[in-house]
Amino acid sequence: MEDDKIRNAETDALMHAILSLETDDEAYCFLEDLCTIAEIHSMAQRLEVASLLRQKKTYNEIAQMTGASTATISRVNRALVWGRDGYKHVLDKISEPTMKDEV
Repeated sequence: MEDDKIRNAETDALMHAILSLETDDEAYCFLEDLCTIAEIHSMAQRLEVASLLRQKKTYNEIAQMTGASTATISRVNRALVWGRDGYKHVLDKISEPTMKDEV
């Protein structure tokens, strides 16, 4: 990967660990051990924001739907426009419309 700012032996090991998970329960257990509850909720919120941005929702609509700040929405939008396409790859693989629509 060109211009990779986070890749090193430790992050390679983390990515391999994540890819080794086979079930939702395994993923929940690993993330609960690895991250704080707030970090997990923040990551989930950013993924939801990315999904809504792809659906062309406005910042105000997204803020109302998710509780995300406009700063968070802007950060996610920047990643969608200028990032490494991580959100795009994941969102292409999971079901659309947004996860909130399933609730």
